Amino acid sequence: MSTLNYWHFIIFGILILILIFGIIGALKQPEKKLRVPMIFSVILIISLIAGFSVVVVDKYTKQVKLYKLKNKRILSIEKIVYTGIVKNEGNHDIGEVTFEIKIVNKGHATGNVKAGSFYAPSGFKDFFGGGSGALRPQSITKEFLVATDLKPGEAKSFRVYFDFPPYFSNVSQFAKVYAH
Repeated sequence: MSTLNYWHFIIFGILILILIFGIIGALKQPEKKLRVPMIFSVILIISLIAGFSVVVVDKYTKQVKLYKLKNKRILSIEKIVYTGIVKNEGNHDIGEVTFEIKIVNKGHATGNVKAGSFYAPSGFKDFFGGGSGALRPQSITKEFLVATDLKPGEAKSFRVYFDFPPYFSNVSQFAKVYAH
């Protein structure tokens, strides 16, 4: 659940006032058949504005940064480990911090895609594996919840593991953190 701060409540208060005035205006409508559509329209518009406002307020009040990101491949179990620190740089509490990592096989991050960049099954695999002939994915995106209830200025370290495709070589990585 997202942590609400005073900016959320200010926006919600303003929207409730607009909703009340919109409903009063609709009820004062002399033509009775237009009242219900007007009330429905006011509620719909206020709901959309409220949803958009929560996203905007979160974006500008919940600021999280990623520090000391490191990765290490564990070849014996074909996993990759990412470690780092997330810090609340803003002045408000953050409910959840999500770490997103995208790894891309060689050539695809820079646009340098050659015919040999895609994995093609070998004849050995076709013989014993049924010969599916499907191409394997060349990028993988994973999301992890790495911190909860971060106070302003607080930092937490994290460590995440996931399977590393053995056919990847010379990968590019793109890391992001999101505050909710």
